[in-house]
Amino acid sequence: MTYRVLMVCTGNICRSVMAETVLAQRVDGLEVQVDSAGISAEEEGNPIDYRAARILSERGYRVPDHRARQLEPADLADFDLILAMTDGHRRGVARLAERSGIEPRDVRMYRSFDPAAAGNLDVPDPWYGDLSDFAQTLSTIEAVTPGLIEFLAQRA
Repeated sequence: MTYRVLMVCTGNICRSVMAETVLAQRVDGLEVQVDSAGISAEEEGNPIDYRAARILSERGYRVPDHRARQLEPADLADFDLILAMTDGHRRGVARLAERSGIEPRDVRMYRSFDPAAAGNLDVPDPWYGDLSDFAQTLSTIEAVTPGLIEFLAQRA
């Protein structure tokens, strides 16, 4: 059975889609489906941020044909694991669960899978920054990926 993972950030044009892209392209051999969504509808329908696309491409990832979407109540039931980029996003998932009456299976902080992460587990938002901020965010995402894959290998 396929294990379904959802990455969640604010608008679904930077962090969550970058994390989706990295994981999707590194889970060879595992029955894992990866998607992403945003807490806000503000960016709905928009493509991946051009800076995120550039950094992904420069690091050798295939840039997805992505359109931002908002987190929906059905996502709470459909995904085995929901990974929040910040504590604010985790609280947003919890609010949606409360409003909809749908209890998600497992909601965690994305960086909780990085053994080197300590204290604040938020993935910084690069949107207000420049390419170096996007590069740092991608490095943070890449640091999480081995621990996340190890976790998924036990479930998929």
